[in-house]
Amino acid sequence: MNRRTFLTLAASAAAAAASRTAGAVTFQREEREEQEFVGVLMDTTRCIGCRQCEVACAEVNDLPVPKPAEDNGLAERRDTTPDRFTVVNAYETEKGKVFVKKQCLHCWQPACAAACPTNAMEKTPQGPVIWHPDRCLGCRYCMLACPFEIPRFEYFSANPRIRKCTMCFSRLEEGKIPACVAACPMDALQFGKKRELMEIARSRIYQNPDSYVHHIYGEFEAGGTGWLYLSSVPFEQLGFRTDLGTMTFPDYTREFLYAVPLVLLGLPTLLYGLSEMTKKKGGE
Repeated sequence: MNRRTFLTLAASAAAAAASRTAGAVTFQREEREEQEFVGVLMDTTRCIGCRQCEVACAEVNDLPVPKPAEDNGLAERRDTTPDRFTVVNAYETEKGKVFVKKQCLHCWQPACAAACPTNAMEKTPQGPVIWHPDRCLGCRYCMLACPFEIPRFEYFSANPRIRKCTMCFSRLEEGKIPACVAACPMDALQFGKKRELMEIARSRIYQNPDSYVHHIYGEFEAGGTGWLYLSSVPFEQLGFRTDLGTMTFPDYTREFLYAVPLVLLGLPTLLYGLSEMTKKKGGE
């Protein structure tokens, strides 16, 4: 093999990898644009902090069930854990105490799924982001990639899993709504298609302009999320990240992701070419 042949092979491998990767991304986009994802709208002005959503979530997912009347869970700021997929926290704001439910936001183009090398984290055609234990390598890239710090790893388990809210995906497949939504006594949570939820959210803002800030969190943040929020105060006062921008997080890493298959496919060609050139040079 001469130098020209080697360079041609390497260039061909790189071009094929780039074409395959770009094609896959384009196909995924076209496929997903045909879908109408579902989501949940949380109206924080209606939440009373009863935490029945936490109870319902724990019961459905076979997790330790909290006791809102006894555990004083609103006294301190809590986060999700491997055995607690959702929490309700209380925030002192300029308009008094506001309660906010936290869980996976099921991003439109989730960074966790884009970062997963084995497709263990998947954005389903219906909208929920779920985890497949049989595909997971335990690399935890999903945890590092998530801008909302949601996926949790069972560090102290003999058979550790990645744990997070699935938007009750198994219930959705049975034609049911997420357990947290079904348990909410104040209609603070509403399940539906994002287009419908956006119409509801905008309607509430326009009809009650003094009750809401004119912003729907999740409409554009990080490229849009499956969970949408309404609030009477700026979202900074409720602990939301407001520095995420509107670009999807996979867009930030697309160049890097393109480079991965280039390396994987180009490296064997590179090593083969170097080996052949070394042999030839040694034989001269």
